[in-house]
Amino acid sequence: MRLTMGNGSSDVERTKLFAKWLLDVGEGNVGGCSDGDVLIDIPDDLVISNSSDPLFDLIDFHLHANFDHNLYSPDVLNGLKLSGLPNHKLQLKVGVPVMLLRNIDQRNGLCNGTRLQIISLGDRVIEAEIISESNIGTRAFITRIPLPPSDKKIPFKFQRRQFPIVVCF
Repeated sequence: MRLTMGNGSSDVERTKLFAKWLLDVGEGNVGGCSDGDVLIDIPDDLVISNSSDPLFDLIDFHLHANFDHNLYSPDVLNGLKLSGLPNHKLQLKVGVPVMLLRNIDQRNGLCNGTRLQIISLGDRVIEAEIISESNIGTRAFITRIPLPPSDKKIPFKFQRRQFPIVVCF
């Protein structure tokens, strides 16, 4: 039902036919009697041929041909938990130990993996004190920065503007 919203009547009909075929496959109604192994004919318009990475091509085709902004709403994007990105919602308080996720200022000891303790919180800046490495006791100011995910297999580009830290446990 979600796929048919906002589409023309021919697209809705094709989507309904695909949904019916997919349900029939899932329920074992396609391919004849099953003793565990069944050959199923896949319609030609669904087959990706001559590809070195068919899964990536499928995702790439779907996103470029049918990018649905409702499917990738801010709520969906904010809920993604990806390598190299802090969560969308970062709950901090004074005194909490945190770890940097990016190299900010290597000369002053603000490197990926450096541990800090929160001194004060602002809307756009966090004041913290380094509690690891060679610069223990040095105070630093951390601002929000654009952070793209480090996973290159995500089929679309986006970034979060967030403090490059994660809470240490």
